[in-house]
Amino acid sequence: MNKTVGILAHVDAGKTTFSEQLLYYTKSIKQRGRVDHQDAFLDSHQIERQRGITVFSDQGMFSYRGSRYFLIDTPGHADFSPEMERGIQAMDYAVIIVSAVEGIEGQTEIVWELLRKHRVPCFFFINKIDRVGADVQRVVRDIQSNFAVDVCDISEALEEDGEMSEVLAEFLAERDEALLERYMDAGYDKESWLAAMQRLIRDNAVYPYACGSALQGAGIESFLQKLDLLTVTDYSSGEPFAGRVYRIRHDEQGTRITFIKALSGTLQVRETVNYGDEENPVSEKITQIRVYNGREFHAVERVEAGELFAVTGLSMAAVGDGLGTLREKSVYDMVPTLKSKVILEPAVNKKEVLQYFKILNAEDPSLNVLWEESLQEIHIHVMGRIQLEVLEQLVKERFNINVSFDKPEILYKETIETETVGYGHFEPLKHYAEVHLRIQPGERNSGIRFENACHADDLSVGNQNLVRHHLYERDHHGLLTGSPLTDVIVTLLTGRAHNKHTSGGDFREATCRALRQGLEKARNVLLEPYYQFKIKVELEQLGRVISDIQQAHGNYDAPDTEGDKAILTGTVPVATFMDYGSELASFTQGKGTLSLAFAGYNRSHNEEEVIAKIGYNKDADPEYTSSSIFCAKGQGYTVPWDEAESKMHCL
Repeated sequence: MNKTVGILAHVDAGKTTFSEQLLYYTKSIKQRGRVDHQDAFLDSHQIERQRGITVFSDQGMFSYRGSRYFLIDTPGHADFSPEMERGIQAMDYAVIIVSAVEGIEGQTEIVWELLRKHRVPCFFFINKIDRVGADVQRVVRDIQSNFAVDVCDISEALEEDGEMSEVLAEFLAERDEALLERYMDAGYDKESWLAAMQRLIRDNAVYPYACGSALQGAGIESFLQKLDLLTVTDYSSGEPFAGRVYRIRHDEQGTRITFIKALSGTLQVRETVNYGDEENPVSEKITQIRVYNGREFHAVERVEAGELFAVTGLSMAAVGDGLGTLREKSVYDMVPTLKSKVILEPAVNKKEVLQYFKILNAEDPSLNVLWEESLQEIHIHVMGRIQLEVLEQLVKERFNINVSFDKPEILYKETIETETVGYGHFEPLKHYAEVHLRIQPGERNSGIRFENACHADDLSVGNQNLVRHHLYERDHHGLLTGSPLTDVIVTLLTGRAHNKHTSGGDFREATCRALRQGLEKARNVLLEPYYQFKIKVELEQLGRVISDIQQAHGNYDAPDTEGDKAILTGTVPVATFMDYGSELASFTQGKGTLSLAFAGYNRSHNEEEVIAKIGYNKDADPEYTSSSIFCAKGQGYTVPWDEAESKMHCL
């Protein structure tokens, strides 16, 4: 049986040490590495060893009691959350490591939310029980109040052979109606209860936990026995091949390595794999299949459902792509809120460096590398300053180029507050398309949603689909700062084509002009990213924290107390709070704790100031226009947006 298990945690909770213990216990590695000794097997990159943190999702492999396990060790630092989320999509089960001293921390909460989104069943391992201040029951209560009530202790209540205590048996029966009836009629039997527990875990109905010390090796063997007992997978190798790309890397020779989770069927070397969408289908031949354990790999001829592996030969597959019969592409929640400019030495060839950054962008799509032609600059999106420091090292190490980065700036977005109808007409000589779009405000953080109210008598279904396609094929910019448009519902009302002259990208032009023309008439608003924060300080420090949040234009809930501590939660703009951690540490002498999670976008607290600073000129943007083009006397002419509506042919 093939099983993929991910190890996730807040930074320094002991995640990599836990993974090392599993690999050592199952004889996959000969000696246990340690993060502080810079010899951890799964933190194999020099940057990771120097910094003592996991930056890249690495994978190990071991066999245990007839099953083959693929182990994914993910980054715990918030700056590398996108890397962590990409690893989640390949997991069958997850183990969340929580420190028995620090308890639930900011990244722990992010991990939990992502696992819920992707429906990955999970176990908890409460680590560092050998440390001063460890309190397992306090952590369990925190898990129950913050994550899930239905957690159960498997340290003592479950035996290696599946026998369970009366308390655990009743806990499961209370959460499964069929099991409860069986319990009332015939009492407990091991096989039924074990099968039910496996099912409840897979259904995310119960969450087992155990405790121990990864550093000391305490509780690891017992936990692995229980993990093996309670996890099952049902992959089928008899169906056509389907897989998902979860990682892209390049080896030392520059060869593109595509990491895949096989979801069904089998795959062999020299076999052709299909991917892409209906409009851009791609077929490429697999030239090599690799099975990795850390940085080492061995080549194989064939892989089957449930395995993690890497291939060469796929030149265009991107992270999140479905392969074979799976065509659905993954959508990720962890998106950067900051952008930065790449600063180069004067003699460096900018276009050459751009190609290097495109390689990094293939490996980490959240970088969203952009070449600003008018400024001759490279811009990237990032999660934070630590990521920029790592990128600096990475570029030097891999490409022998010295780069630095400008101070990170906020990534803004735009939306509208009023409903409008936009009109777009594109009719230069021998071209023709017209589109009418209703544009309405959408729910916050909902993106752009397309709806269709157009009758086929007005516009063929094929052309209606073209409008939808062109709406989604590119980002659309707002009028205030040129930032991406979001949170709108765009409805196709009607349109017109010409039997002879409509061709090529005519509907692309008409659609974009209609959207832009509608924005000209709507009330536009600027959005900025917000944090969800959780701050824990001494009671006497609460007033200072509340004052800081108010000055940062944040909102907070009524404080909670926990002994002599105060806990404050709420939301605050990223722009005003991204550096607050060091300030909090200073006035609390390092005893205050701060957890930050991305809370989406909301109204900018200083809209006018930002608009003035960016200085975007909507009329001078060469890629966007709200005017329409009509034809008269054999030639096209431009009609400004405020005059275009009266000339539309469909009115």
